Amino acid sequence: MAPSTQHRARTAAAAVCTAAAVATAGFAAPAAWAQPVPMAARVVVAAPTPDPFADLTPDAIADRAVDATQSASSLRMTGRVVSEGQALDIDIALDDKNNCTGVMKVDGGTAELRQADRITYLKGDEKFWRASMTSQGVPPPQIDATIELVKGRWLKITPGQAGSSDLSGVCDLDALLADIGDDKGERTGLTRGPDAEVEGAPVATLVKKKPGGETNTVSVALEGKPYILKMVKTGGEEPGSVELSDYDKPVEVVVPPADETVDLTKLDPGTRA
Repeated sequence: MAPSTQHRARTAAAAVCTAAAVATAGFAAPAAWAQPVPMAARVVVAAPTPDPFADLTPDAIADRAVDATQSASSLRMTGRVVSEGQALDIDIALDDKNNCTGVMKVDGGTAELRQADRITYLKGDEKFWRASMTSQGVPPPQIDATIELVKGRWLKITPGQAGSSDLSGVCDLDALLADIGDDKGERTGLTRGPDAEVEGAPVATLVKKKPGGETNTVSVALEGKPYILKMVKTGGEEPGSVELSDYDKPVEVVVPPADETVDLTKLDPGTRA
């Protein structure tokens, strides 16, 4: 349960970097724009009563949490994960209509992502574009020219254009929710830890210790629907913390003005994703 969604967060950030490099092989749009990404919520001890899970085993609580979470029409995913020694920060709200809006930070660079009507808009600062294109082996002179080409504007990427498949996957709520329940083995053999709070909401904590010192902890809402509110992975090679919030809230996407975008379909109409 926790590893699948943390993998999704890593995949999302990697997809943005990869797609940015593909989509901007000749056309890049940097901007001196950076916002701090909220990290995992503060957790404190709580003692909510009555306990809605009093008669359930930890494994049964996990099943109920997965069912509730997979019923969501929208959510916000926020957190930090580590992949191959690289810290990835992510803060994205997405819904079941493929709308999304959010921010990612990789290697000190920041990118904002928006998607509406299956059209994706991506705006990164210079560090983001440089890191993403360098990771894809783009020659330095081309990187410099690309960064200068559409400075301060958004890349507008339509279906079929370079990078569109990867980027639209970042905004795929159905895929995210499928990942959460994909590995049933991850929600067996759990123990229930002390109750706690995530951003003021009382939660039950489910813990699974794995060989090699890895521990996965999942926080499940004790009030209202038993949504998963937080997942933490410690130990192992890829620790991280992901928070899920804003369930079933509308995702409002502000489409950038046309004069602030660069339309890749006009610049390179023959390129396919």
